[in-house]
Amino acid sequence: MLDVVAIVPSQINYGSDTPSQISTHGGGAAGNVASWAQVSGAQTQIIARVGNDSAGIAILSEFDGLGVRYKNTIVPGARTGVVVILVDPSGERTMFPETGANSGLTLNDLPELKGFQAVYISGYALQNPQSRPGVLAMIDVIRENKIPIFFDPATVGGMSQVNIAEILRWLPLMSTLLLNEEEAIFLTQESDVRASLEALLQSTPTVVIKRGSLGSIGKTKDGELHTIESIEVSMLDTTGAGDSYAGGYIASWLKNPDIAQCMKAGSLVASQCVAIVGARPQVTTEI
Repeated sequence: MLDVVAIVPSQINYGSDTPSQISTHGGGAAGNVASWAQVSGAQTQIIARVGNDSAGIAILSEFDGLGVRYKNTIVPGARTGVVVILVDPSGERTMFPETGANSGLTLNDLPELKGFQAVYISGYALQNPQSRPGVLAMIDVIRENKIPIFFDPATVGGMSQVNIAEILRWLPLMSTLLLNEEEAIFLTQESDVRASLEALLQSTPTVVIKRGSLGSIGKTKDGELHTIESIEVSMLDTTGAGDSYAGGYIASWLKNPDIAQCMKAGSLVASQCVAIVGARPQVTTEI
């Protein structure tokens, strides 16, 4: 996806002009995770599609610079997906996405799995009714190959467009669930984050809940609870904070699947993401 980020320094003047700082960046949850995992030491490959347009060319060029691999990505005649993001003075973001060429992923988009050690799946791919059958077919093949799946169910706004019973059926297919506190409470209807964690562990072996400035909590089924503090930084833009956490977590897991160490790595990477504008690392970023 292409992110168009508008940092709005004051109240929006609806129906008139509001001065803002505007920039464009590569985006999309899976692309963000792949990028942050790449600069954290993992070799990654993205399964996504772009249109044969200037936005798609720019996104693929960024992947080239970061070292993220891709294959059979350009869809002739389609538009590259775009997300318009408004960032308020606190750094909080509001998103307006259009999936574009990413709609309609199929099993044919899945590469040969030999050599892969982990898969990350964004909930946006499963929420899209045009892509859902293809992504579920991919999950079947991934599980047959016994490759762990890390899953982020995506925002409450996105999940609200899908029957919650359908989303709950996806959770047992995953090895690790990475989500934020609001999403955890939405899925479980629990009022307490720890109760939400325990409820989600009934479906998925490992659950990590991100809590913004409160850090994160995580647990494996029958394991001990881990609480990791956030890292204080001067926050500029929260876009991609959860994606960068996932990228850092997964890259650390590939080296050592210790949940506490992976959570610390996720927090470290997320602290670097929120200190810059946009959801992706720069080509020169090193973790």
